[in-house]
Order: sequence, then structure tokens, then C-alpha cells
Amino acid sequence: MLWEGFLALLGIWALFLVLALVYLARIADGGWGNWGHALKSHITAERRAHTLMREMLSPEEYQHLTRHGFVELHSPSLPNRTYRIPAGGGLVRVYEQGRAVMDLCLQPLEPLPDGDVVVMHKLMIEGNEEEYLARANHFAPGIITLRNGYL
Repeated sequence: MLWEGFLALLGIWALFLVLALVYLARIADGGWGNWGHALKSHITAERRAHTLMREMLSPEEYQHLTRHGFVELHSPSLPNRTYRIPAGGGLVRVYEQGRAVMDLCLQPLEPLPDGDVVVMHKLMIEGNEEEYLARANHFAPGIITLRNGYL
């Protein structure tokens, strides 16, 4: 009896979700046209960002990213410091002598594909680490948890 009630509730929820999507699609432009175009643009942007990221990372960095979900980047100014840049967005974790010492949050003003964000962090750290650290919000390691996806 309980199981049947749960399935009925789940079916009603799914129907509501479909109706809401149809309604939103129709009020956006009177049809499905813009949604399809937006989805295609998003997929194209993600592909371009992934291609750029693959070109900007060394083969070892890219392999590490695909296996572990983050790029490890050694500090250009401090020999014992390492940055872990997550593939799927989130906080950059800073390690010194193998210990997590802080998390950094630095986001672009406009939303970017994940690959572009990885490249942004890499280029900013390598190009001007001092400015990167000045612009980022600093947190104790592990105090804030954001998504951390894998390729």
C-alpha cells in the first residue's frame, strides 16, 4: 500500500515537471525554438572550452585531471605550495608541504564553461600569482563545500 502511494506521488510529480517545462518553453518564445538553440550553443561552448583546456594543459596535467578531477599546479613563487584546480568548478585548494592550508574562491563575472574556468585559474596563477591571491576570497580548508565533478 505504501509502495503504491509512493509510485502514484512520483508519477504526479513527473507529470507536473513535464507540464512545467512545456509551459516555460511556450512562454519563452511561443515554441521550442530558443530552447533548442540555447542547448546547442551551450554544448558548442562546452566543446570549445574542453578543446582549449586540452591544448593549454600539458599531457600529464590533462591525464591527472581526467583521473582525479583536478589539476595540480605548482606555485611559481613558493616551492612548497601546490594549487588543486577542480575540473567541475568549486574552490581551489592550496597545499603547503602536503597539508591543505586554504581554499580559494575566484569566479568570472559571467558564467563560463568548466574548461574555461580551469584555464582561467591556471593562467592567473602562472601569470601573476600575487594578484590572483589578492583577488580570491580565502577560506579555511574544507569549511565550504562546492561541487567537484569529474571529466
